[in-house]
Amino acid sequence: MKFRWNNKYVCWGITAFCVLAAAILFYYGMFHGSNVRLAFRTVSEVMMPIVMGFVLAYLMTPILNQIEYRMIKPVFEKISMKDMKKKTSMIRGISIIFTTILCVFTIYVVIAMFVSQIVPSIVNLVENFDTYVNNVINMINRLLENNPELGNYATKLINRYSVELETWLNNTVFTATSEVIKTVSLSVINVLGVLWDGIIGFIISIYLMASKEKFAGQAKKIAYALFSKDTANTVIRNFRFTHKTFSGFISGKVLDSLIIGLICFSVTSLMGTPYAALVSLIIGVTNIIPFFGPFLGAIPCSVLVLLVDPMHPLNCVYFVILIFILQQFDGNILGPKILGESTGLAGFWVIFSITLFGGIFGILGMIVGVPIFAVIYAAIKSMVHTSLAKKNMPQETEAYLTVEAVDENGFKEYVPEFKRNIEEQKQAREQRKQEKKNMQKNKK
Repeated sequence: MKFRWNNKYVCWGITAFCVLAAAILFYYGMFHGSNVRLAFRTVSEVMMPIVMGFVLAYLMTPILNQIEYRMIKPVFEKISMKDMKKKTSMIRGISIIFTTILCVFTIYVVIAMFVSQIVPSIVNLVENFDTYVNNVINMINRLLENNPELGNYATKLINRYSVELETWLNNTVFTATSEVIKTVSLSVINVLGVLWDGIIGFIISIYLMASKEKFAGQAKKIAYALFSKDTANTVIRNFRFTHKTFSGFISGKVLDSLIIGLICFSVTSLMGTPYAALVSLIIGVTNIIPFFGPFLGAIPCSVLVLLVDPMHPLNCVYFVILIFILQQFDGNILGPKILGESTGLAGFWVIFSITLFGGIFGILGMIVGVPIFAVIYAAIKSMVHTSLAKKNMPQETEAYLTVEAVDENGFKEYVPEFKRNIEEQKQAREQRKQEKKNMQKNKK
């Protein structure tokens, strides 16, 4: 007798299995959270070189494409070779070599600039920090001498909080010295680990770039094998949109921040701003963060400029004005020119995405939060438009601005109460005028 599966009981069995698995995961998450976190951390550490390889390959692929299709391939098209597979492999290999050389050279130039310009600035800042602090103290003393009332108020504050400050220093700062030393030593070990992961990731990225078309083809094959044709097409289309959004935003933002950093370095050097290279580096790096970046970079740099020369606060004011002008130039001219409509998000959603992902993932979340939210926003928008199209309803938001309800007759316009009162008062005035005219006619 041939056994037949009952689909009804199969669905029940799968549902029961999923519920049981979810309950087990919930139990382990609630009562064995440390073990789950440890396992997740172990897997993350093992996968880190692979993740770094994917990230490096993704960042270097645009450079590889430009070198391959604009430089190497036109040269090889003039060379006749019978083995086309070998020819294609040679083109890709030479392109990867040039891409690697270009990236390594760029990293070398950045490190050389950092060592030659930034490191001396940091060393000089640390060596003269006591002098800068004394300058600030002298300025405060002169300010207190010229304002006795302010001096008396400051003395009361010092007497009030000096005991608490001493207690805090003894209980917190001094006892944490050993922890700081331990943290520094662990940080050195972590840096060495990151460097090793970076080397492995760089090697993995070369393999990924060498066979990127093959990996993409395998991913498409899996999509069409697992899903229906329409669903697979949708998945592939969404991945292409995600790639376009991320690549356009990240590459554009890096170029935009590089230009802003160079402009800031040029102007601050002409203005004689102290530590121009260090300040410009901070401004350029923080400018990668949308919206909040210029403010995050301007605040510590302004404090640094004021700390170096507190007797001339106008230098700090000029620097703040420069940053404000750069921010306006970037936001209204340079940024739209480079980025264009790479995300398609309104200003509110940009702030929302930065706040949300920045709170969850920190600085990295503030950088990639905008393109991630742009992809989520586009997916939800597509679902909403598809659902409205099935109901034969308009997809433009403007059509729903004044809608109160939708019935068989179509849209019913919503009238706010204050507008309704205005209309009622207007109708009452018109009615009184009409009654007055009728009374005058009757008298005649």
